Amino acid sequence: MTRAERRRQDESYRDWKGGYRPYDLLKEASIALGVVLALTVVLTILFSSPDEKPSTIKSWSRSDPVDFVTTATTELDGSSGTGGYGPPYNHASDGQHMAFIYLQKWLGVSHPVDTAKDFVILPLQSITGQPALQSAVTTYQSASPNQETAWTSAYEKGLAKASASDASISVPGSGYGPLPTMMDGLLRFAQGGGLDGALLTSRQFYQSDYTKPLLFMADGGVLANRAQDEHLLGTQWGMMNETGSYPGQVWLWLYTLWYQMKPFSTSANADVLVMAVMAVLSLVFILIPFLPVINRIPRWIPIYRLIWREHYRGLEAQPRAAPTPPSAAP
Repeated sequence: MTRAERRRQDESYRDWKGGYRPYDLLKEASIALGVVLALTVVLTILFSSPDEKPSTIKSWSRSDPVDFVTTATTELDGSSGTGGYGPPYNHASDGQHMAFIYLQKWLGVSHPVDTAKDFVILPLQSITGQPALQSAVTTYQSASPNQETAWTSAYEKGLAKASASDASISVPGSGYGPLPTMMDGLLRFAQGGGLDGALLTSRQFYQSDYTKPLLFMADGGVLANRAQDEHLLGTQWGMMNETGSYPGQVWLWLYTLWYQMKPFSTSANADVLVMAVMAVLSLVFILIPFLPVINRIPRWIPIYRLIWREHYRGLEAQPRAAPTPPSAAP
């Protein structure tokens, strides 16, 4: 069909010569909206993700007080995961890197966290009406760094044999200095819910920055244990799951795949290595039309002709015009 024939056909359809009947667009839209809303509500009730209760420092300190106090002690001497993490929290290390690329170090410390001060000392100093506790904090801060290390090292060894009863702990041995008083006060403060609020860095009406509470819990075992129970660990392809057996972001399989194989699974720089691999793969995908040999594959394997078979069948059915002979030279 030529362009002129197609234009005449369009003109013939422009004027409707059939019958007419009333149509209430507002009514149809209201019915469609009601059906979609009802389906949404029903499907949400039947298939939505479970509303899991969040993990808090309060619940953690009540369910596993020994792990809480052990974690708080490592925060006090700086030996926790956060204490040695590096940017963006502190300068304890250069962070993950690849060859000469030090992304964390280059970006610097944007969320400064002093684990001893922020997680232990300042929360204890905010507790009023307990002179013995404040005296213990002062004693600890007045001691030399070597003395502080001696107390925390001895206390950590004692915590390995500690027992819990009635949401409290008993640590055998001695030579711990003021730490038993400090940690007992911090444990009771946490079990009452005070530490959750004390670690919020935002002082606005709506508290939304949970960086410090999450870092504190991540240094302990509560989040890792819960992630394992919910099948969310990296070894369980956790980025592709939601809580329980509910599917999550399946499209992330290409990212999580690399974490399951060496050298990524055993490297301390796995994150930056995976980012580099994905950056290269993304660049290759973007440049496919310009890569020699690869950009010829669609012509060698013409799958596109199968997809657009009706279009090409129509082209082949059209009669081909005879070539116009060249005009004679004057």
